[in-house]
Amino acid sequence: MAGHSKWANIQHRKGRQDAKRGKLWTKIIREVTVAARAGGPDPDSNPALRLAWDKAMAANMPKDNVQRAITRGAGGADGADYEEVRYEGYGIGGAAVVVDCMTDNRTRTVADVRHAFAKNGGNLGQEGSVAFMFKHCGQFIFAPGTAEDAVMEAALDAGADDVITDDEGVIEVTCAVPDYAAVRDAFEAAKLKPEIEGITMKPLNETDLEGDDAIRMQKLLDALDALDDVSEVYTTAVIDVA
Repeated sequence: MAGHSKWANIQHRKGRQDAKRGKLWTKIIREVTVAARAGGPDPDSNPALRLAWDKAMAANMPKDNVQRAITRGAGGADGADYEEVRYEGYGIGGAAVVVDCMTDNRTRTVADVRHAFAKNGGNLGQEGSVAFMFKHCGQFIFAPGTAEDAVMEAALDAGADDVITDDEGVIEVTCAVPDYAAVRDAFEAAKLKPEIEGITMKPLNETDLEGDDAIRMQKLLDALDALDDVSEVYTTAVIDVA
């Protein structure tokens, strides 16, 4: 089915990310702060911070703003005490949903997340209810037509776990989280630019949705993503974008 084309869904996902980019500064600052607190202020030795830094640059955020967030996270300045919290639940058709948040008030955040699920046909689950359906890993996705041999050579030399090319020519590379920076550096050195990259929760199995179910699921995902405390939303749902 054309709408379930992996490449079409990747383009849809990237387009939605680009459309929201101008509204992401607050979320990115939180991500930078928490990453610096957890792994130190050096992006070269802290993959999560480097990813957050790159997101900030892509969103045209002033470097001074990012540096202040790093300093605050590393303990150089006072600020809100943000922490990472994960919520799990089910969407339309039983599709699994993982919601990663950064919050200074868990009571507020869980109430907002629960409301978004309930209002849009989903259900907030217990801790551990769906996380096992995902793999925490680094992910790089390359457009059809990218030189597969070059991608494979750079990826495997840098320690990637897997390189998969589908029938459309989409190349997906996955790696362990600690190896993310090394694999990314290898692609940069080889002048290979992925369409999408990041540390993600990759679904082990997928739930295809179309028609009204696809529309309802997208509304649920949008409602969760619009919450100020939500940093990332992951799902097993594959939404028909035809």
